[in-house]
Amino acid sequence: MKVTFPHMGNMYICLKAMLNYLGVEVVVPPRTSKKTMVLGVQNSPEFACLPMKVNLGNFIEAYEQGADTILMAGGVGPCRFGYYAQVQKEIIEDLGLNYKMIVLEPPQKHISELLAKIKEVADNQSWLRIIKAIRFGWLKAVVADRLEQSIHYLRPRELEQGHADQVYQKALHWIDRAESPQELADVEKKIGEALKKVEVNRNRDIIRIGLVGEIYVLLEPFVNLEIERNLGKLGVEVERSIYLSQWINDHLFMGLLKMKSSKESKLMALPYVNHTVGGHGQESIGSAVIFSQQGYDGVIQVAPFTCMPEIIAESILPTVSRDKDIPTYTLIVDEHSGDAGIVTRLEAFVDLLRRRKNYKEGTKKCMDFLG
Repeated sequence: MKVTFPHMGNMYICLKAMLNYLGVEVVVPPRTSKKTMVLGVQNSPEFACLPMKVNLGNFIEAYEQGADTILMAGGVGPCRFGYYAQVQKEIIEDLGLNYKMIVLEPPQKHISELLAKIKEVADNQSWLRIIKAIRFGWLKAVVADRLEQSIHYLRPRELEQGHADQVYQKALHWIDRAESPQELADVEKKIGEALKKVEVNRNRDIIRIGLVGEIYVLLEPFVNLEIERNLGKLGVEVERSIYLSQWINDHLFMGLLKMKSSKESKLMALPYVNHTVGGHGQESIGSAVIFSQQGYDGVIQVAPFTCMPEIIAESILPTVSRDKDIPTYTLIVDEHSGDAGIVTRLEAFVDLLRRRKNYKEGTKKCMDFLG
């Protein structure tokens, strides 16, 4: 059995670690590219969600490299994500690809439901071995998320543009190669030392933007057209509403680990929407409220075209913007989105935020002087 899975940011690192720990042969698809997008779009329904199209492209490319089993997440609620696996399975069969698909559905009552599926992939290895494998994959997700947060801080402040990204790519490679929890702990120390070597100007005037939206588009750089890197070049420190380790804890571990979760954002969304709308729509609204409370200069919602939960969130965010006095902007992406158009819009929004910030600071100084 040669197992593959779709790309979603750095998820491949923790999934590969977990499966290798269980002795499973892994075929990591090539990094998502224009070719991936074309393959997925050509073989998907026209109005299918963009993540589904890109995932399908990942599977086709992995098949070309010898994969024969797909490990795919499932879903519940109004979001169409829960239907991806079933639709993709039909398309794959029509294409004549001899794949077996194992769907990891979020546990509704007991985590044993998830463990049973993983045991199927692991060829019935012991529960202890499976739990250790999950823990190792989880630890890699945590280290990768901490790395990303550090890079978000360094990008807009670095003196030599691109230095932080060079360290980022090296660090991801180190995390990927770590073969044990102890080795991973050593790698994290090594990453800390490498990050300290990135020279920064801590007095630089920085704009802070919170990113909210659909998780796949938020986490996958190719699909969101490198929004975090592009904003960093514009002098923006970003913070995402969700990270991979948080998503794993919320949806696969049933929130058992004591860490930041989606509960807070759902609570903050209650004055605007008091029930789930599927996907991360409710979290997008609540996270915008949280970012306003934390003093961020603006919020950008990133979503795939036709995403139902994010369309609902988009219609509510202007009200949040007015109530909480924080500018919001919605960026919709699909297979036709291009770098130039996205960067131009980001530049315009950042310029607006910078002028607004300068005006507010100038007004405050004037008021302080007068009285």
